Amino acid sequence: MTTAPVILDRAAIDAMIGVIEGRGHRVVGPVVRSGAVVLGDLSSTADLPVGISDEQTPGRYRLTARDDEALFGYVVGPSSAKPFLHATGVPVWQGERTADGSFATRKPEAPTPVAFIGIRPCDLAAIGIQDKVFLNGYRDGVYGDRREGVFSVVVNCVEPGGTCFCTSMGTGPRASKGYDIAVTEVIDDEEHWFLAEPGSDAGQEVLAQLGAAPASDDERVRVENLLVDAADRMGRGLDTEGLPEAIKASMESPRWDEIAKRCMACANCTLVCPTCFCATVEDETDLAGLEAQRVRRWDSCFNEEFSYIHGGSLRPSTYARYRQWLTHKLSTWVDQFGEMGCVGCGRCITWCPVGIDITVEAAALAAAAKEATHV
Repeated sequence: MTTAPVILDRAAIDAMIGVIEGRGHRVVGPVVRSGAVVLGDLSSTADLPVGISDEQTPGRYRLTARDDEALFGYVVGPSSAKPFLHATGVPVWQGERTADGSFATRKPEAPTPVAFIGIRPCDLAAIGIQDKVFLNGYRDGVYGDRREGVFSVVVNCVEPGGTCFCTSMGTGPRASKGYDIAVTEVIDDEEHWFLAEPGSDAGQEVLAQLGAAPASDDERVRVENLLVDAADRMGRGLDTEGLPEAIKASMESPRWDEIAKRCMACANCTLVCPTCFCATVEDETDLAGLEAQRVRRWDSCFNEEFSYIHGGSLRPSTYARYRQWLTHKLSTWVDQFGEMGCVGCGRCITWCPVGIDITVEAAALAAAAKEATHV
């Protein structure tokens, strides 16, 4: 596979979308809907958030207008690849009563393979984390069927947001693996172009059909400088050295109670998180008793019923439920899957109604644990 980067313009991005769609993919990318950048169906670059940026702080998200025609000038909105791969409201199995009175089950039809255009490095890393959850050791059929054939055009970040901390988690602002094509957008008063690098044979095949010119050394250096600068301008940071152990040592910290006094247990953080995977199932039948299905829907560890067993909930307090979420995300997830369950996208900070900041709380817990060991 040739890995030399090439230079694309906006027309070439349009052509790339057409080529990928022609390969049998449902093309999905960023679109503006209901005042936010979310993932939706794309047919051309005209569907992208052209000239749109965003402002993100704890508990606040706003779209703003840029003074240029950047295609990818925003950071991340509330949606990631999760609704398309670990989808909610999808049948696990279906069945119907046959003419002889017996009941026959059938597997739901596999969806059209998705091509993600404009996915960010943190979200690409999140797909890799969910792969470990759903495909390592056993294959989850719903996720596995949707994961097959996925094509990813990742866009490296040159303008990090106010709640981003991907550098701390090793997931950005540059994608390092898992993509078919990596794109970096360069725009100023005089130029607007994209450096594209293939990351797979399929990505190389797509780029080859565009007839793009190879990137010059100067263009490659310019992109490199943009990415280095982005890494230095993260809106947040989190020291992960020894953090899993520090959080385990802080299980009885009064900090949890302080957080619980602010937390609304609304589950926003788990809904926007690109790695959270908790789900429940519901059985549905028609009134005639002729058809039935089992549907999987997202759930959250912030819901009291989620940990309900005979006799009551294991985590009846907000204190316990927030502690479960943060402890799993930054500590025990490592025990399960060999890495943290956080990619530093900052969504849980932005979309928390009261602005609880996971980087602040984790750092406070770590500091308290360190102080306790020196008493």
